[in-house]
Amino acid sequence: MTDTPIIPPHKSKGRPRTFDRDAALISALGVFWRRGYEPASISELCAAMEINPPSLYAAFGNKAQLFMEAVNHYETTYWDATWERMAEVPDVHEALRGFFHEAAQILTSQDAPCGCLVILAATNVSAEAEEVNASLKAFRDEGREWLTRRVRRGISEGQIAGDTDPAGLGLTLNTLLEGMSLAARDGATREELETIAASVQRLLPANA
Repeated sequence: MTDTPIIPPHKSKGRPRTFDRDAALISALGVFWRRGYEPASISELCAAMEINPPSLYAAFGNKAQLFMEAVNHYETTYWDATWERMAEVPDVHEALRGFFHEAAQILTSQDAPCGCLVILAATNVSAEAEEVNASLKAFRDEGREWLTRRVRRGISEGQIAGDTDPAGLGLTLNTLLEGMSLAARDGATREELETIAASVQRLLPANA
C-alpha cells in the first residue's frame, strides 16, 4: 500500500551504518511475526538483526518506529503490486479472483512470515501502544478502501448489481482476506486458501 504511515520514519544520525538495512528489517519482521509487537524485546530484535542496541536506536529510533518500518517494508515488497494489479484489471470478477489467488500465494510464501503481519501483529499490541495501533488500523482501513473502490467501480461499469452496497461488500471481502491470514498462521496450505479465493466470485451480486 502507499499511504504514509502514522508513525513517521526515523532519520538516522551519526556515523554511516555498517549493516544491510533491508536485511535487518526482514530479520526484525520475522521476530515481530513470531512474537508479536509487545512481546518482542529489544535484545531479541538486536540478536536477530545482528546489531547492538545503540545501532538499532540510531538507525530506527525506537521499537515502534522499527516495527512500522518493517511493516512498510513488508507491505511494499509483498502487497503493493498486488493491490495495483487488482485496480488495473478491467473485469471486476477477474480482478478480485486474481487478487485473492495472489493473496493465497503471499500468505503462504516461504519468503515471508505466514499470514499478514498487519493482521497478526495487531493481536499483540496493547491499548497503551496508541501510535502502533493507529498505524496498523490505517493499513487495514486502506485495504478495505482498495476493495470498496474496486467494488464501486464494478457497480458503475455494470459488472455488479446496481443495488449492491459497496462499503458492505468491501468490508465482507476484507474480512475474508483477514480470515485467510489467520488460517495461514494456523498452517493452512496454499491449496486450501485457494479454495477460499475461488469462492470470492460468488459473493459478487450479478445484474439481473
